[in-house]
Amino acid sequence: MVDEVVLLGTYVSMFAVRVKIALADKGIQYEYKEENLVNKSPLLLQMNPIHKKIPVLIHNGKPICESLIIVEYIDEVWKDKSPLLPSDPYKKAQARFWADYVDKKIYDGGKKIWTTKVEDQEAANKEFIESLKVLEEELGDKPYFDGESFGFVDLALIPYYSWFPAYEKFGKFSIEPECPKFVAWAKRCMQKENVSKYLSDPDKIYDFVVMLRQRMGIA
Repeated sequence: MVDEVVLLGTYVSMFAVRVKIALADKGIQYEYKEENLVNKSPLLLQMNPIHKKIPVLIHNGKPICESLIIVEYIDEVWKDKSPLLPSDPYKKAQARFWADYVDKKIYDGGKKIWTTKVEDQEAANKEFIESLKVLEEELGDKPYFDGESFGFVDLALIPYYSWFPAYEKFGKFSIEPECPKFVAWAKRCMQKENVSKYLSDPDKIYDFVVMLRQRMGIA
């Protein structure tokens, strides 16, 4: 039986990009459906009735929701190809911890940069840089977070890199001088075809953030 795999996502979503990279790393053929989150499709509402969010992976008619859960599912189902999570239980737990840290600190911190008031901008920028420096410390001198090979934490984090130019423009600051090791890691990841091919265009991200700011009434 041939697996039927469908991914519901949006182009600007770092969470959908995670799943695209995971599927590409495993060499899995799938159908991609671009969602309009202003006018959500009946399929999305049917497949994720709880949160009504993307991404959703539909595998042989069954939905899996939440990007990190989807990536773990992909890793378990297609376990014979390029493992993304370590087999050691402790290392696996650590990878999950850092992926969770990314979503709690980098997502929230990045959003704070482009939604904050002018008088709070410096504090928002500083908080974001501090979160990146924690990740730099965890990375250490390793090529990737798991060591020599691209893995779960790298995959969780690298889609955010497309958003960095927008963060810098709205925050009026520069990330590389503060976190050169982090930027070097990101450029290393982007040398992988399965990463560079699926990362969102930073210019389109910027236009998307401009639209969001207008909707939120942010000058």
